[in-house]
Amino acid sequence: MKRIACLLLLVLLTSCSNDDYRPIYNNPEIVLTIPPGFPALNPAVNQNRPTQYGVELGKLLFNDKRFSTDNSISCASCHIQAHAFADNNIQGIGVEGRIGLRNVPSIQNMAFMQFYNWDGSKLKLENQPLVPIITHEEMDSSILEVIDKIQDDIAYKDLFEKAFGDAAITPERIYKSIAQYEYTLISANSKYDNVMRNEGETFTDSEARGYEIFQQKCAGCHSGELFTDQSFRNIGFPVNTDSNEAGRARVTGKAEDYMSFRVPSLRNVEFTAPYGSFGQFATLQSVLDYFDNGVLGADNLDPVFKNSNNRIALTTQEKADLIAFMKTLSDIHFTEGLK
Repeated sequence: MKRIACLLLLVLLTSCSNDDYRPIYNNPEIVLTIPPGFPALNPAVNQNRPTQYGVELGKLLFNDKRFSTDNSISCASCHIQAHAFADNNIQGIGVEGRIGLRNVPSIQNMAFMQFYNWDGSKLKLENQPLVPIITHEEMDSSILEVIDKIQDDIAYKDLFEKAFGDAAITPERIYKSIAQYEYTLISANSKYDNVMRNEGETFTDSEARGYEIFQQKCAGCHSGELFTDQSFRNIGFPVNTDSNEAGRARVTGKAEDYMSFRVPSLRNVEFTAPYGSFGQFATLQSVLDYFDNGVLGADNLDPVFKNSNNRIALTTQEKADLIAFMKTLSDIHFTEGLK
């Protein structure tokens, strides 16, 4: 009886080829540290929690130039860490130097955002990566073309298996991995944060005055710890005359949303010039001067401006103090990749 059992075990062992063996990897979830006062996570995060290998894979994909049709640009080509994952171009620049419709938005604290893109066209970060891949002015490729380029890459096969249990490279897994990486890009270690947490730093006199002015004249839109209320507003900036542009109205089809854009976060604003949906302003000073001199009128102009003669009045000193305060939102640990 023992001999029969041993023979059966030998048959079972020898019948299993090496090709059928798959190691089981430990792929622990990465715990996202939610800074004090930050809003709730986007619900999509709970359906795609960042993991060790998912994030590693997402970062590799984010930096891969094979996502573009001519292998010249990656996501990281436009979303540069030193610029809070934006860039310093007026509008995005894609393959063959093609100019995009809008200024490149920064990628920071995305796990806490409820809308993505200037017009809020995406509600889940997992749905966003396809947009630059297929857009003519950006990567001008397709997800199937991308997969064809990377499917035989040993490093990718290894990471897809570690992240998802097998080496299959699918569109959904690509999108999920990139989103996982972006969910980890949390910025909350600026001088402002240290002051608010009583960690030893204090505002200068100019920064303190700027903070007070900010609370009075800016915090209605740039509210909360993200420094955006995530609303869509027409604030009378110079209009992009490109016929494809309509702001939020491109998504909703409503006239009242024409040339309304998502209020940007002011975190790391020092590093994200130029400013505006298509880079209308080169400096923070020029933005504040424009507010002071008077913005463009419109039927749907935000009440903040419409109710005050289309302007936010600011003295020269107030502008200097506001800029001093906004620079306290700079997080070099984030932009320089420091721990």
